[in-house]
Amino acid sequence: MDNTTKEVLNFIEENDVKFIRLVFTDIFGVQKNLSIMSNQMERAFKRGIPFDASSVDGFMNVNEGDLLLFPDALTMSILPWRPSEGRVMRFICDVLTPDKKEFNSSSRAILRKAVKELNDTGYQFKIGNECEFYVFKTDDEGYPTKIPYDEGGFFDISPLDKGENIRRDICLSLEEMGITPKSSHHEHGPGQNEIDFRYSNPLTSADDLITLKWVVKSIAAKYGGYASFMPKPLKYESGSGLHLNLYLSKDKQNLFLDSCPIKDGKYFIAGIMNRIREITAILNPTRNSYKRFGEFEAPKYITWSKQNRSQLIRLVSDEENAKIELRSLDPTTNPYLAYACIIYAGLEGIKNKEELTNSTDSSVIEKDTKMLPSSFEEALSIFKESAFIKKYFPNDIINTFIRKKEEELETDEELQEHRYFTIH
Repeated sequence: MDNTTKEVLNFIEENDVKFIRLVFTDIFGVQKNLSIMSNQMERAFKRGIPFDASSVDGFMNVNEGDLLLFPDALTMSILPWRPSEGRVMRFICDVLTPDKKEFNSSSRAILRKAVKELNDTGYQFKIGNECEFYVFKTDDEGYPTKIPYDEGGFFDISPLDKGENIRRDICLSLEEMGITPKSSHHEHGPGQNEIDFRYSNPLTSADDLITLKWVVKSIAAKYGGYASFMPKPLKYESGSGLHLNLYLSKDKQNLFLDSCPIKDGKYFIAGIMNRIREITAILNPTRNSYKRFGEFEAPKYITWSKQNRSQLIRLVSDEENAKIELRSLDPTTNPYLAYACIIYAGLEGIKNKEELTNSTDSSVIEKDTKMLPSSFEEALSIFKESAFIKKYFPNDIINTFIRKKEEELETDEELQEHRYFTIH
């Protein structure tokens, strides 16, 4: 047992922690958890905690055995909205097979492998995400409605913005959990909000995003609201995106600076743009996702710009904050798989020295400009034929993703949207 694990066990004993929530995600990024008593933590670290994997979407079938949850000691957090007596603690877990090998459909393991490949080539990569969501009112029985929590707009203040206390408690809760948000504000839509994060390594960024969703929903419920990360919950209002600020460096040189003598940053951007259609089914994995594209500054075309915020990628190349902002994702994505796709796409661009197209700084789009998929059916069809996806993702996860998503496409769209409204 290493020193970090020992310190965690001592902390649990000294701080009246009674319940441990072991958290993981299915292959679609939906968060799951199992609660154990604190006296089981040493066993969890040493041998793992078994669970019925056949009941988790996209994992195993009923004829196969259990899988094991192994808590990552570095993800320890007290849940601040739970009682201070008999405290509740959370760990994000890795999913392993009974013989303690990585489970093929573990999206966290896939991202870890992608980060290692990137780091092994000498690059440092960081992600800061900006996550939008809506808060709706609930009815007298506590069920969610489609009535926005307020009628505020972009950057509004109270009394129009009734979500300021919700955002305040979200940010304070995140800080207590060891996660530092950068900023928060009311977004364009009524009841729509945004929380922005500082840069961190991709695995931490993905962990923080699934934690954010949990915190947002829990805090909104305390205020009698219901938070939804659905991309387009209201037909005539702004959709909710997940904008990623990406930072790439090598030998302490920011590769997105105009003054950078090497072109790897431009190759990285080209790699993403050249494969964005192949990975969009992962980045935007619901039919509702495609109702957001092309409206309220959400991208529609595969273009980049230094100025225009409606493009797929915005390059900010000033000396203080050289970065790219990828704007097509939405919060229904599995961040572990999404980040892995982006890393591998960028690496392919660097390996092949792929040239970046000219920027599109005006709102006028050329006739032959390539577009993002216009529907999830189109995105999934491209995903199925992608040699790039088959190169980097295990067959198990590809086949399961395709099968489950094809089943969704056969269901009633209105029923499916209701499901995503309540799950995400």
